[in-house]
Amino acid sequence: MAQQNSKDGGGLRGLVIGMVVFVVAVGAAFTVISNKSNSQAKTPSVVSKADGYGIVFNPTGSPTIEIWEDFQCPVCAQFESINHSYIESLARGKDVKVVYYPLSFLGPESVLAANAAGCAAEEGKFLEFHRSLYMNQPAENSGAINATWLQLLGAGAGLTSNKYINCVTKGSYYGWVKNVAANGAKNNINSTPTVKVNGKELDRATQYMDSAAFKKAITDAGA
Repeated sequence: MAQQNSKDGGGLRGLVIGMVVFVVAVGAAFTVISNKSNSQAKTPSVVSKADGYGIVFNPTGSPTIEIWEDFQCPVCAQFESINHSYIESLARGKDVKVVYYPLSFLGPESVLAANAAGCAAEEGKFLEFHRSLYMNQPAENSGAINATWLQLLGAGAGLTSNKYINCVTKGSYYGWVKNVAANGAKNNINSTPTVKVNGKELDRATQYMDSAAFKKAITDAGA
């Protein structure tokens, strides 16, 4: 589980300010991400600024499930392997609102992956990309996640358009990735995955990694 261990209580806000960087040119320089959002940043069309720049499925649905994750987080991959079928069924349905927040505090490769997720979302393939990345998740900060790898991964998820390729190589949604990070800081998200239902975080010890308990938490909320 990716988590901030800080004595100053800064949580993710301090981590975002002090550690997280994003690529401003593929393979080139890096810039520190601040905790301030930019309303003018280019954003995937399925993203809701009102929902903290999350990728939203079924915006009028109820209950609301919010998932904060980092694509390099091994525990996120474990959570995904246990619960992805159920969550995907809700996202593909019409009744339950599902919001994904791709965070990026584990480093530049998380930023690259989050940007690519935005590119996939713009093409209507976020769930396919999401599943494929976690199934093929490399070791954290191993250098494996780069533009070429993300193009190959995308092709396996049906993302072969020049639009997707250019979006990945140019980092079209780096500004949006920064905004998601700022929203995470605002909500004091300091561990991934973090899952909330109607604004209340589920119990990590009993509900995250037990598919039956996870499903019960959702259905008890009115799904």
